[in-house]
Amino acid sequence: MRALSVKVVGWARSFPVSRGVRAARQWTAGHLESLPWDDAAADTVHSVLLSVSELVTNAHLHAAGTAHLVLTWDGRCLHVSVADSDPSLPGPPRADAGPGATHGRGLGIVTALADSWDIHACHGGKAITACFRPYGGADPHTGPPAGRAGPRPS
Repeated sequence: MRALSVKVVGWARSFPVSRGVRAARQWTAGHLESLPWDDAAADTVHSVLLSVSELVTNAHLHAAGTAHLVLTWDGRCLHVSVADSDPSLPGPPRADAGPGATHGRGLGIVTALADSWDIHACHGGKAITACFRPYGGADPHTGPPAGRAGPRPS
């Protein structure tokens, strides 16, 4: 029987409203630079940073407080988790989130960018976790499979 070997790295930080979304995005970008991703994962990096912006913004707006951001890289997927103190789970997309709307699209953006995401209650609030697989989950040291361009399967 072959032993299972898993190496996971992670980082966590809290971002109060006063620190802003920009600080969360910059902090995330710094940690993404330490991952074994190459230029072929650039789309994934942009997707992660935009999703962090949306999730931290939602935490600040709806919980009116601190957003707790955790990044976990397990070798195949970067898990981006944002927790806040608001126990209310998000509802369906707002009907008034038309072309001129200034809010109501955050989770729709995360849905479009992440490979998967989920939401669960935790510590009296909630956490939203999105998973991003550069190279479609291929080995980060060898890059995308032959014939593939970008991080997502066709």
